[in-house]
Amino acid sequence: MGPIVLTQFATGLSFLAGAVLVKSVMENNPMGGPGGLPRCPSCKGTGRVTCMCTRWSDGDVGCRTCAGSGRMACNSCGGTGTGRAIPVQISVRPSKGIS
Repeated sequence: MGPIVLTQFATGLSFLAGAVLVKSVMENNPMGGPGGLPRCPSCKGTGRVTCMCTRWSDGDVGCRTCAGSGRMACNSCGGTGTGRAIPVQISVRPSKGIS
């Protein structure tokens, strides 16, 4: 075999190894988004949801928000596709009657 054939063989082999690696990662973390974060339940991890303009449409689709695609950024995740923790501040006041 010539050097070109060996190079092509090595390239194809490395591509297959990468595909197997990606498949194994996806099987181990099927619901995880980038960085292992959970997927957004509203958009199911896509980061896009159906635009509001399609609800009242008479067949045409498009507005500024979706730029004519019919899909807009998810409001729940901000278009990232991953779930985000909501910071909450809880304040507790002591009761007056209990000592």
